[in-house]
Amino acid sequence: MTGTAPRARSALGGAVVVAIIGLVIFVSARWADVGRPEFFYLADAFLHGRVWLDQSFGIYDFVRSGERFYVPFAPFPALGLAPLVALVGPASAAQSEPLIDAALVATSLALLWRLAGRLGVRQTRDRAWLVVLFGLSTATWWIAMRGGVWHTGQLFASVLTFGALLEANGRRRPFVLGLLGGAGFLSRPTLAAAFPYWAWRSLPDGGRTRLADAVRRLGLLGAGAVPAVLFALWYNAIRFGNPLESGYALAVLPPFLEAQRAEGLFSVRHLPMNLQYLLLEVPRFVPRFPWIAADGLGMSIFLTSPGLLLALRADWRRRETVLLGLTALLVLIPSLLYYVGGWFQYGYRYALDAIPFVMGICALAAARRGIGRPWQALILIGVVVNFLGVLWNYFG
Repeated sequence: MTGTAPRARSALGGAVVVAIIGLVIFVSARWADVGRPEFFYLADAFLHGRVWLDQSFGIYDFVRSGERFYVPFAPFPALGLAPLVALVGPASAAQSEPLIDAALVATSLALLWRLAGRLGVRQTRDRAWLVVLFGLSTATWWIAMRGGVWHTGQLFASVLTFGALLEANGRRRPFVLGLLGGAGFLSRPTLAAAFPYWAWRSLPDGGRTRLADAVRRLGLLGAGAVPAVLFALWYNAIRFGNPLESGYALAVLPPFLEAQRAEGLFSVRHLPMNLQYLLLEVPRFVPRFPWIAADGLGMSIFLTSPGLLLALRADWRRRETVLLGLTALLVLIPSLLYYVGGWFQYGYRYALDAIPFVMGICALAAARRGIGRPWQALILIGVVVNFLGVLWNYFG
C-alpha cells in the first residue's frame, strides 16, 4: 500500500502537467488556420477507395496529374484520422485540428512521462521538467500551433516513436516494435533509420541469445514492419507507377526550392545549408512587437531548445546512451541532406524526428543526476523563445 500512494501521486502530477501543456497548445493553436487540411480529405479518399484528392488546398506541395491531386507526404496520418473522418466527414474533422494536434502532443507527453519512469527518473519534478522540455521547449509547440499537412505527420511520428521507446524499455515485444516502427516510417520516412535500434531492443538485454531465438525475434520485428512497407510500395506504385517514388521529387514548389531540389533531392550540397538552419540561424530584432522576426527557414536549436544539452550529463559509457545517440544521428542525417530544411518554420522542425531519442538520453541524465536549477533555467529559456515564436506567428 505504501508504494501505491506515491505512484498514484506521480500519475496525478503527470496528468496535470500534460493537461496544462495540452491546454496551452490548444489555446495557442485555436486561431492559427493555415488552410491545409489535406490529410483529412485524404482519409476521406481512402474511405471511398481513392488515393487522390479532387482539389488542391494550396499553391505548393502537391502533385497534379490531370484533375487528380496527390499528397506527397507520408500517409499514416490519413489512416489514423480515418475513423474520425468516417464519423463526421472531412470538413468537420478538419475544424477540430487544433484539438487533435493538442491531443497528439498530450499523448506524446504522457508516453514520455511513463518512459522517464522506466528509465529510472523517480522524482516527479524531474519528469515534469522533461515533459516541459519536449512540449514547450522544442519545435513541437510551433508545429502543433500551426497545424497543416506539413506538421501532422511529425505529431503522429512523435507519438509512435515514444510508444516504441516505451515498449523497447518494457515488454520488448518484437512484433509490436515492428508495428510501431513501421507506422512511424509511414508518418516520417526518416524513421526507417531507427530500425537497427528497434532490432537491438528486440533481443534480450546485452544481445546475448541463441541464434535461433535471435532469428525468431528479428523475424517477428520484420513481420510487424512488413504491412507498412508493403503499403508504402503499393501506395507509391498506384499513384506514380513506381514503388520507390513518394512524390517528394514531383511536388509543385516555389522557384527557390525548385532550384535547390534540382541539385538533388538528397545531396551533400545541402548539408552546409541545413547545418546553418539547425545550429547557427538566429532571428532579427525589430522595433515592433514581439520584437523579433525569423526568416522562416530555421533557427538554432541552441536558442529554441537549449535544455536538450541535458543529454550531455548522461553516462556515455552505457551502451543504451550511445545507441540512443547514434539512432538520433541516423534519423537526423537524411534531413541534413535534404534540399529544404522545413520551410516555413520557427526552429528546425525536422530535428523533431530525432528528438524523442534525445529525450531518452535526457531521461537517463535526469535519472543519474536530477535536473538542477541551471538545467531548469535552460529549459525555461527555450520555453520563452518558443513562446516568442507563437507571438511572431500572430503579430509578427
